[in-house]
Amino acid sequence: MTDLFAARSQMAVSLAFHIIFAVVGIGMPALMVIAEWRWLRQPAGRRDPVLLELAKRWAKGTAIMFAVGAVSGTVLSFELGLLWPVFMEHAGGVIGMPFSLEGLAFFTEAIFLGIYLYAWKRISPTAHLAAGIVVAVSGALSGAFVVCANAWMNAPAGFRVVDGQVTDVNPVAAMFNPAAATEVLHMTIAAFVATGFAVAGVHAFALLRGTPHRAFHRAALQIALIVGVPAALLQPLSGDLSARHVATQQPMKLAAMEGHLKTGPAALVIGGWPDADRLEHVGAIEIPGAISLLLHGDRTAVVQGLDAVPVSDRPPVVVVHLAFQIMIACGTALALLALYTLVRQWRRVRGIGSPLPDDRRFLKAVVLAAPLGFIALEAGWTVTEVGRQPWIVQGVLRTADALTPMPGLMVPFIGFTLLYLGLAVAVVFLLRRQILKTGVHGGLPIGLTGEMPLPTATGSYPVFDEA
Repeated sequence: MTDLFAARSQMAVSLAFHIIFAVVGIGMPALMVIAEWRWLRQPAGRRDPVLLELAKRWAKGTAIMFAVGAVSGTVLSFELGLLWPVFMEHAGGVIGMPFSLEGLAFFTEAIFLGIYLYAWKRISPTAHLAAGIVVAVSGALSGAFVVCANAWMNAPAGFRVVDGQVTDVNPVAAMFNPAAATEVLHMTIAAFVATGFAVAGVHAFALLRGTPHRAFHRAALQIALIVGVPAALLQPLSGDLSARHVATQQPMKLAAMEGHLKTGPAALVIGGWPDADRLEHVGAIEIPGAISLLLHGDRTAVVQGLDAVPVSDRPPVVVVHLAFQIMIACGTALALLALYTLVRQWRRVRGIGSPLPDDRRFLKAVVLAAPLGFIALEAGWTVTEVGRQPWIVQGVLRTADALTPMPGLMVPFIGFTLLYLGLAVAVVFLLRRQILKTGVHGGLPIGLTGEMPLPTATGSYPVFDEA
């Protein structure tokens, strides 16, 4: 394994691990805020304790994922400087603004998450809910700022290179580069899709097993679907916007994504295996002119293929095309399930059919769909990063030229991979211990020991039994 491949593999493992926690940091606060808001809007004295218990449990899950995400994010920041010093030399002064703002959003999220976790008895219910909203907003902004920096790598703007030196830096133009809007939109919606359906799958599985705490899991399933279903229906639209941008800014990435090997009218390629050497597909289904029609409204419109550039400038078409196909397949499945959910709910409102939590076929479908959002997410980031190769900054700096001259990069790759495996085990243990392993007390989940007491005179929340 070459040092370049080891360094790229280390970044791939780090990003694949960290992105899970970043996404949960965007999606999970929305769940806990919705649960608490639905609890607060009920008449005092008749509030459903299940909703408050959900808010507390999801807050714990958010805290665990936030803590591990902070560790993996710190590792990533060191890797950028240690593995890619030339990239940081050229890009650091250009994209410092979104990274600085990400730090501000990160610390804001941390502060208000602490308030949300530990101030149940110390502030009013309205102020507590507001703290949760700040957590949700700052988490989304944190992700958006990082994506702006990544978008700059795909569509660099806000600077000039004169005699090999970066000059005339405009940090605002760099941050709001041509790719920023579509990437931020696509990534943020993906976070809600992945988190919503993953949480829904957990509670659907519990309902299928015949849990005695059906009210708890039914409420959780409903809130998770409220987040996941609209996002899954919007995601194909944001994906179309992203693809149109890629076609303009990164035609070789689009060619690799769609498996468009030869310049000319672009077909929609489904399945198969692209042969990068002969520029032919093996075993694929092709719909002639479909991509040209989607991009330009004309089935005969010419679209650049991989043959338009030298071999040294082509991205790895097999990896990018297969990852893109996986992303599309997962996204399509989730969108269809979301549409089915809306149709079933509409029929239920009209008095037709049973409630969704009582439909075992629906619950099984949700369980099967639970990992699809995260699979699509990982595949999508593979398309974004690998599809840009051989450039670390599109058209400006090659990945090989940004690598550190330090030898032996296989050693840190192995070491950091073991670190992430250890963190993964710790996360699974903590989530099972603190969130998923529901005990029984008085016939209800822990903390639901009868009627919900009224808030105290100061308007703070009562204490739950966390034994």
